[in-house]
Amino acid sequence: KSKDIDNAMHLFSSITNKSNYMYTVMFKGLIINNVAEKILDLFDEMKIEPNQLTLTILFNASAVLNNNRPMKTGKKLLAEMPENYRNHNVISTSAIDMLMKFGDVEGAETIFRSVKAKGADIYGALMNGYNLNGESWKCFKVFEEMNEKDIIPDEIAWNVLIGACSKINAFALNGMGTQAVELYRKMPNNLRDHISHICVLNACSHAGLLHEARTIFNEVSLKTESIITTMVQCFVDCLSRLFMFDEAQKLIEDYEKTNTPSIVMYMSLLSGARNSRNSNLSEKIYKRMKTLFPNAREGLVSGIVLLSNIYSSLGKYEEAKHFRSNQIEELGVKVKVGLSWTEIKGHIVQLKAHDHSHPQSTEIYAKIDRLKSKAIENGFIFDSSWMTRSLNENETIESVLCGHIELLVIALNSIQEPAPKFIQVVENLRVCGHCRMPLLN
Repeated sequence: KSKDIDNAMHLFSSITNKSNYMYTVMFKGLIINNVAEKILDLFDEMKIEPNQLTLTILFNASAVLNNNRPMKTGKKLLAEMPENYRNHNVISTSAIDMLMKFGDVEGAETIFRSVKAKGADIYGALMNGYNLNGESWKCFKVFEEMNEKDIIPDEIAWNVLIGACSKINAFALNGMGTQAVELYRKMPNNLRDHISHICVLNACSHAGLLHEARTIFNEVSLKTESIITTMVQCFVDCLSRLFMFDEAQKLIEDYEKTNTPSIVMYMSLLSGARNSRNSNLSEKIYKRMKTLFPNAREGLVSGIVLLSNIYSSLGKYEEAKHFRSNQIEELGVKVKVGLSWTEIKGHIVQLKAHDHSHPQSTEIYAKIDRLKSKAIENGFIFDSSWMTRSLNENETIESVLCGHIELLVIALNSIQEPAPKFIQVVENLRVCGHCRMPLLN
């Protein structure tokens, strides 16, 4: 509490001969109470050299604060640290954590190499730092070194390794298929499991890396039924994205000889057919879906929307409208309204297409206009095949497509002060293919 901190500071200042132990206790209390900045003020007044425990707390405080003053203080302490402290695991672990949070990976690696007898904690600090600085693949090399030296990872180290593995899925979700495959290749074999196999195949699927997907699939020694199903789904998706529909359909036919049909595979086929604007194939796929999955209402609704969008992409807006309304009525369900959610200054904001309900709507659409002008300058073409209806009076292709929720959310985040370090968006429907192009580029 604020009053307790003030009392403690007053009592501490009244002590004439302060020991390292007193400083350590005081520093710990300030960190616990989220006032680490006061530690540096007290350190400037210290008349004695900090011991091992006090140094550890000072490194921790510098890591927490992570601005110019603690950076200078932390690095100065490190440079002046006695040689006999440099092989101390606890101090070195704190120093590595501090340097990694400063973004000084090379400095942290130098400290790590200087420690002769390394424990699991110092390995964990190094791996955590690699994750923080976007060098997750290095974690696997560290893990291999631990195995060679028979060092058992502690809970922190295992959590960091899991985090590094999850990066594969993050790459997949963001269209970074090549990076996902590279990271997967650097994983030790004993860390590769069902989840990592699926994540990397999913990444290959999103990026159209068919050869890499086949190679990885063939390398998996233990193929359970669930792994085979998920992997075939990834293959079908990959082939469909590359418009290799004959091969994708053959794969489904072979799979269904011994397995129950999967609606996910048919949705991948239909999505690929939508992107290639192949209405004949799309109609056949949708009819097959209705036969195989008569009770899968949610999946069939998605199929209806995709097929109606194909008609719209060909300029058949009335046919799309009638097909959609008739099929939805036949199913007896309602179509979900497309929604996006994002976090703005600690609050969750919900938007829908062409939304004007947000207090910053004027700024949002002004930002979109600027982004649109810049995109056109750079040669971006707004593709009318992604229109799902005919234009109303005073509308243009650009104005309709720029009202999609994906772009509204990006614009909303872009006008915030200070600008967010990253933008996170959650949607209840598939991301618009047209919006995906400027987002990825």
